Amino acid sequence: MLIGIIGAPNKGKSTLFSAITSNNVDIADYPFTTIDPNRGIGYVTHKCPEIELGIKCKARNSLCSNGTRKIPINIIDVAGLVENAHAGKGMGNQFLNDLSSSDAYIIVVDVSGKTDMNGNAAINADPFNDYNMVMNELIEWLSGIIKKHMRVMSRSENAAVALSEVLTGFKINKKNIEDTINELSLTKSKINWNDDEIKNFSKLIIKISKPIVIAANKCDSEGADKRIESLRERLPNIPIFECSAAIELALIKADASKLIEYIPGNSNFNIIESVNFEKMNALAFMQKFISRNNGTGVHALLNGLVFNVLKEIVVYPVEDENKFTDNFGNVLPDAILVKNGSTAIDLARIIHTELANKMLYAIDARKKMRISKEQILQDNQIVKIVSAAK
Repeated sequence: MLIGIIGAPNKGKSTLFSAITSNNVDIADYPFTTIDPNRGIGYVTHKCPEIELGIKCKARNSLCSNGTRKIPINIIDVAGLVENAHAGKGMGNQFLNDLSSSDAYIIVVDVSGKTDMNGNAAINADPFNDYNMVMNELIEWLSGIIKKHMRVMSRSENAAVALSEVLTGFKINKKNIEDTINELSLTKSKINWNDDEIKNFSKLIIKISKPIVIAANKCDSEGADKRIESLRERLPNIPIFECSAAIELALIKADASKLIEYIPGNSNFNIIESVNFEKMNALAFMQKFISRNNGTGVHALLNGLVFNVLKEIVVYPVEDENKFTDNFGNVLPDAILVKNGSTAIDLARIIHTELANKMLYAIDARKKMRISKEQILQDNQIVKIVSAAK
């Protein structure tokens, strides 16, 4: 899974990326601080079955601490987009193309009101313009790619097949394309769509295939509450997560420096070293903020996107359904994210193609009960795949 962080310059994208991944990246208040895309690993958290089962897991593809499994997610942060980036302004299509393989987007907006939609200093700027500009650029970017291939696609009897070949690198599948064409009542064969039809298709296919959430960043600023409220009123169908990436990053750094003990996502921390008056005031401000907001919002943002918006669940494949281990005796070694509604054979395909091709059935390890290949999996289910594959 790959999550793309996008937005105009100076909205706090790179700060958010660092807060999510704990990576050190260039962070500054001028456009295009990020030239090459930043890539890193963030973690969503989920309750590990170890406590319920009274055993100690030995995580292999993830981390586990005190019954909380941390599951890795790939994150990419690209340079700030500006108006007309799709036409080459700023860093242009180079960075839009970096986003093509993302499964979902986090659009970062500045709810402090201190930067306009292009990242320039402003007074009482509207964060809705941040969102609107980014969406327009995404739509124009994809529209341009489709227009470029329209002549070739006009020869195909099947528009969905032709488009899926053009969009193969964008993680946009044939079903998404068919659903979009049907919803918009577009021509399905030898297509020669006009500009409006292409734009409408691009807008809807992004909505269907690239789920979007908004990070309402800098929410610790004065007046942020009113701007967030206005944003929610105008975008009722877009999940909006209030966050302060700067506070999260400051707490992570203070923890790394042994000034405090802080677990990302928590609503409190412990001061473990004497600090001067200035630092004490800063820590007091941050403690008040995370207590009032149940954290900085950064952890809730990633968890909310993966589990609530993308609707992923966590399953644990094992080889020994009695001991909950793999072939090497590792207890609950892998926590695997799958789409809600996935079946046992879907899980087998994720593990190995041959395993799925020769799959016989599965076993619910908790219940010690045989289940079919088409059985829909449940969140936190522990499953053994039984296959004729060696």
